[in-house]
Amino acid sequence: MPLNRNKVIQNIKDFNLTNLFIEELGWNRYNKDLFVALDEQTYRLTPIAEKGGLVVYCCTTTHLPDYAIRRRIEREVVKSVHEHIIIFADTAKTTQIWQWVRRETGKPDGCRESTYHKHQSGESLFQKLQELLVSFEEEATIIIGEVKGKVKKAFDVETITKKFYERFQKEHAAFLKFIQNIPVESDSEWYASLMLNRLMFIYFIQKKGFLDGDTSYLRHRLQRLQHSYGTGKFHGFYRQFLLRLFHEGLGQQTRSPELTELLGKVPYLNGGLFEVHELERHNPDIQIPDEAFERIFTFFDAYSWHLDERPLRADNEINPDVLGYIFEKYINQKQMGAYYTKEDITEYISKNTIIPFLFDKAGVEADNVTAWQLLRDNPNRYIYPAVQHGIEKELPSEIADGLTEISKRTNWNKAALDDYALPTEIWREVVARRKRYEEIYVKLVAGEIQSINDLITYNLNIRQFAQDVIENCSDPVFLWSFYQAIANVKVLDPTCGSGAFLFAALNLLEPLYEACLERMGRFISEADQPEAVALYRKFEELLRLVDLHPNRRYFVLKSIIIQNLYGVDIMAEAVEIAKLRLFLKLVAQIEKVEQVEPLPDIDFNIRPGNTLVGFATFEEAKAAIDRKFDFDGAKVRIEQKAKEVDSSFKLFRNFQTQYAVGEDKASVAVAIAQEKQKLRTQIAELQAELDRYLAGEYGIDLLHLTKKKEYEAALEKWRISHQPFHWFVEFYGIMAEGGFDVIIGNPPYLELREVDYAPRNFKSAESSAIHAMCIERSLQLLRSTGAVSMIVPLALVSTQRMQVVQQLLEQSRVVWYSNYSWRPGKLFDTVNRALTIFVAKQAEARKTYSTNYQKWTSDNRSLLMPYLSFVEAPRQRNSFWVPKAGNEIERYLLEKLLKVNTTFSHFTVKSEHRVFYRTTGGLYWKVFTNFAPDFKVNEKAGHSTRETWFSLRENKMVNPSIATLSSDLFWWWYTITTNCRDLNPSDIQKFPFPPSLFDDSKITSLGHTYLQSLQDNSTMLVRIQKQTGRTETQSFKIQKSKPIIDQIDRVLAEHYGFTEEELDFIINYDIKYRMGRESGDEGEA
Repeated sequence: MPLNRNKVIQNIKDFNLTNLFIEELGWNRYNKDLFVALDEQTYRLTPIAEKGGLVVYCCTTTHLPDYAIRRRIEREVVKSVHEHIIIFADTAKTTQIWQWVRRETGKPDGCRESTYHKHQSGESLFQKLQELLVSFEEEATIIIGEVKGKVKKAFDVETITKKFYERFQKEHAAFLKFIQNIPVESDSEWYASLMLNRLMFIYFIQKKGFLDGDTSYLRHRLQRLQHSYGTGKFHGFYRQFLLRLFHEGLGQQTRSPELTELLGKVPYLNGGLFEVHELERHNPDIQIPDEAFERIFTFFDAYSWHLDERPLRADNEINPDVLGYIFEKYINQKQMGAYYTKEDITEYISKNTIIPFLFDKAGVEADNVTAWQLLRDNPNRYIYPAVQHGIEKELPSEIADGLTEISKRTNWNKAALDDYALPTEIWREVVARRKRYEEIYVKLVAGEIQSINDLITYNLNIRQFAQDVIENCSDPVFLWSFYQAIANVKVLDPTCGSGAFLFAALNLLEPLYEACLERMGRFISEADQPEAVALYRKFEELLRLVDLHPNRRYFVLKSIIIQNLYGVDIMAEAVEIAKLRLFLKLVAQIEKVEQVEPLPDIDFNIRPGNTLVGFATFEEAKAAIDRKFDFDGAKVRIEQKAKEVDSSFKLFRNFQTQYAVGEDKASVAVAIAQEKQKLRTQIAELQAELDRYLAGEYGIDLLHLTKKKEYEAALEKWRISHQPFHWFVEFYGIMAEGGFDVIIGNPPYLELREVDYAPRNFKSAESSAIHAMCIERSLQLLRSTGAVSMIVPLALVSTQRMQVVQQLLEQSRVVWYSNYSWRPGKLFDTVNRALTIFVAKQAEARKTYSTNYQKWTSDNRSLLMPYLSFVEAPRQRNSFWVPKAGNEIERYLLEKLLKVNTTFSHFTVKSEHRVFYRTTGGLYWKVFTNFAPDFKVNEKAGHSTRETWFSLRENKMVNPSIATLSSDLFWWWYTITTNCRDLNPSDIQKFPFPPSLFDDSKITSLGHTYLQSLQDNSTMLVRIQKQTGRTETQSFKIQKSKPIIDQIDRVLAEHYGFTEEELDFIINYDIKYRMGRESGDEGEA
């Protein structure tokens, strides 16, 4: 008997797990509880059911344990019950995590977890549970191996996203092979992506019944056509149906009876997605056989296509957010250096640039009593819940005693209780978080926070604040100013990829836009004579325009997409995907086909091109023209043409936003198409002329290439490789008015040697980093009062070559740098890279702020951004690094170290008195010795390329140097000043080192003791590698030497003048990650 879907899903939703297994799945009762004690906390595992020796337990806690704790619990359970499933649930009944561990001989254990959230339908979990059903016939004879097989089949599967992505890669490649008559391979690949984008869009809208009321419209039309014309028509579907659906049906308003008969009832969508593409114009004989579509439809039909905007996507569905992830990954297989950016990053960057710009633009000054009173009246509303967690409870006495007496902090490094702690927090972190909370709370209540920049510095809920300011606005003049700022803000992602940051900006602006409309409506309803107030008449006019549209949210989103969002990407495929996702966002708002309005045409908002190659400003173009001698008035002509382009663009945009509902759509569509073609022609002509001047900068001109045919060929080759994009032409109106208001993004992490083009005239060119030049370009495109934010490699704040970029950013601006590790958690799942997010904006108080080097686990990733803590960094720095400090103690420590007049460089010379160290590895410990660690290759003694040394003037200097460099103090210095990956000679040479240490017998003796401890706790690490064969490396368990290191730091504190509080901080710096790992091996990550 099949499972009763409704009963199973209801049991899941009710968290009635015993009933689920006993009554619905046919398992047996089991009554033996298990208790697992970890870190002074005991977890109770309640038995749910048993079958064939495999037991199901439920572990219910107030806060779900993080992944590391769940794995530790499972490892304890396996000691009692080898085969089992553990369901972790929270007491609030919001989430279940079903955990099963695959165990196979000769393979590492594989933990498989499936999560159910109360907002989900439960369909995905239901499909898994079907495999666990034990039939009446199986009941008597089923054995453990068979039950294991059922569980494996249920849970040992890949996620829907990964499966779809992997299959998509194969199907894209297969579809590409079917395409005929496109001679350029890259164009053929582009067209394959374009066609799949179009087809996927149709899959989404056909599932809503928008295409002739048929939810399987494409499949049925293919079958109908084949039946009508016969399957022998090899290319029938593509040319006779699909192209006509795209170009004449979805892409045009007017239909002939013959076309209506062919297509059925389909809406006019416009949007540029379905018009004749440039690839189709240049390759009019494209052919694709029916077989290609039969195969792709079979692939697509295996999935459920839903325009679902819920934060947690529902089970086995494909939705626009999933597509963004999938296609960004697909694109990045071709263009390395760009990575899919998750929503927490895009939201953080968007809100901390767009909202401050809006406040500055609208003029929310310190004397705006209403706005800042909100912070004073309800401070906790704007402090993130993560920071407030457990704050209402008094600390246990054994923890509180350490607040005043440092000697009583012995328990501070233990895991804190759930009621007080965020996931994985130790008491030391709880105390620091509570202190941070109290400091911010006092400032809010005292009214000390009266600047929008302060909300970034103190990491407050800036989105909630902006929403509340609008909703509580008592001044209609201010409301109109704020609305005008929202309606006109120009947001750019210069390396937009599939549009992750544009989506974040859209999602940020929409509720603010809507809040303005709502507040306008209330002003009017509350006024005695609204028509008597000129400003209220503006409110009424705007609201009347909005009400003319059948779907208010569609109109708001469409207005934002057209008026506020701009993007450029070097890959045309990426641009197509970004536009597709925005279109899907709009269509998701429509419930009835009658509500369908034409999609916006954003071909001139989101464009393909090379951000780094082209004239950013008219001044740059004029300089290039002058170098070629302007005998024919080219400067005047080009400027005039650029103005004409801008005029056409504004007209084109107005056609899309200002036409009245009820106006003849056919005539509007014709006008839009005509204006678009005119605009395309104008831009193409101007681009062609500017390309020639720019190519001349690269030596491609008739002076160097005297034969015209040779010159034209070289010019075309250069155009293809460099893909020039002239900003002042493409976005003339924006650039003429000062530039973009907000620039956000995630530029490619590439070196110049890795690309096929050569950017010119960048101050940051010497860095050889593409992302550095993207930052510089962004600053050129940014208006002087604008804001810019990007996520880039940590090198920005820690390497010599990035100093010029720091200087460019900090010129006339306030800048915030937040810094992120790549172990144990990382911001990008697929890349081991430390990263920095910078936010920079114009401000009178030109300051620099930085965070510490953030570390986290994947389970508490959601707490990362709310937990940021900024500290002011020195504005005038002699170093190339921005200190990665996270609290005031670190500021004081840094000041004390920088007052030391000598560094290691004063004592190093060429001699036989060597200190050995490793240049790479050691993510949690660095190893320094007075001997070369043992190393063998295929049993022969050798020297590792990772090892090097420096030498000192005298032998007596060796042990004090090793002791100091092995200290927690040096680890802290290394963390706040370097790239946290390599150990470079300069990292050691520039460490402040007082010469008094060489004469301290205590530090000399501790150095000797430490070296002996290293030897006693070392082992030989064996690796088998294809290229080198068997290698053996002496590996040191430095964790076991921590008590000696602590003694070293106590001696160092005397020489550097640290307080007790500062010493306590140093000894316990980064301790959770350094001492909490299963291995203290210095060399292994």
